[in-house]
Amino acid sequence: MKLLLDANLSWRLVAALKDAFGERAHADSIGVRAPAKDAEIWNFARKNGYIIVTHDRDFRKLMDIYEFPPQGCFAQ
Repeated sequence: MKLLLDANLSWRLVAALKDAFGERAHADSIGVRAPAKDAEIWNFARKNGYIIVTHDRDFRKLMDIYEFPPQGCFAQ
């Protein structure tokens, strides 16, 4: 399982999740402009097979626009 941590989550989680998840990345390290826009993160995740982990409810709006999202884990 590949996790992409949204910019609103600490980059420190990448290391903390090492034992639980093989491939992890943070939005600040995927090569998009900082601060990364939600749509850029969404498109990167879709193209590269990542599951988005976020605390941002704005990704729900993207689900309405783009229909089938990358798999998502939404922290509440």
